Amino acid sequence: MLFAKVLPKFCQLHRPLLRSYGFIPSHLLLKAAPPPPPPPPRQPSKQSLIGKRKAARRMGSRDNTLLLFDVDGTLTPSRQVIKPQLYDFLVKDVKPKFKIGVVGGSDLVKICEQLGGGTRVISDFDYVFAENGLVAYSSGDIIGTESIQKYIGEENLQRFINYALAYLSKITLPVKRGTFIEFRSGMINVCPVGRSCSQAERLEFYEYDKVHKIRETMAEDFRREFGDLGLQFSIGGQISLDVFPKGWDKTYCLSYLDKIPNIHFFGDKTSPGGNDYEIFFDSRTKGHTVTSPEDTEKELREMLQKLQ
Repeated sequence: MLFAKVLPKFCQLHRPLLRSYGFIPSHLLLKAAPPPPPPPPRQPSKQSLIGKRKAARRMGSRDNTLLLFDVDGTLTPSRQVIKPQLYDFLVKDVKPKFKIGVVGGSDLVKICEQLGGGTRVISDFDYVFAENGLVAYSSGDIIGTESIQKYIGEENLQRFINYALAYLSKITLPVKRGTFIEFRSGMINVCPVGRSCSQAERLEFYEYDKVHKIRETMAEDFRREFGDLGLQFSIGGQISLDVFPKGWDKTYCLSYLDKIPNIHFFGDKTSPGGNDYEIFFDSRTKGHTVTSPEDTEKELREMLQKLQ
């Protein structure tokens, strides 16, 4: 009787040894304990949830946050068309979470051409600011216009145009084409190579200008000659110089946005002398320097990820 009670315990205690010799009867083994239940799915910690909520509050909601984009070099290659995938991403993924807008030095026709063709960008985006905001649209409706002709007067306007044409006639470049002066509603665009140049000629001038500082030198000369007119000379895009009254840079569009507390600006020409510089460093915006449309999309996806 005692042997019958002790034998199972003995076999269990020395199971490895007895099994190696084939001496352990299976009916004497104690049943193995059932495996423990799987751990419950890991819940996000209170600290991580708080971090995400803080990030969301910093970004704000759609009602009080605007993502404002430069065009050339930010949403499109210079003077080229936006990729359909990026346009759809902005309208379908970004717009439901934030207001979106664009501000460019070009006139409205060129901005519409670059952002999908037609006028759909005017209704798809919450804000469209052409010529730095001197022609302004909100949700498809025009909300303001301004004229450089009215501001400085016809006499001063012709004085500048005549001087600029004379200046351009004295410089020699790898190529020269046509449309050296383009008069816009809110600014004058001066282009040493000529706006009718081909894409290859545009890129050739851009590389040449990096070395020879054609536009930078021209801007310095214009500042000396026209200091009395209160004009600003800003290098824009790859081939031209934008001329407009001081304060009519891209910060001009902010006058329409005083009810939006959080404005994030994305631009590529954010260094001194670039046409994104003033709005990038303005106290009313949070500036983001980007290097290409792909870089812009990458930064936007990271911003959206923080809100999840």
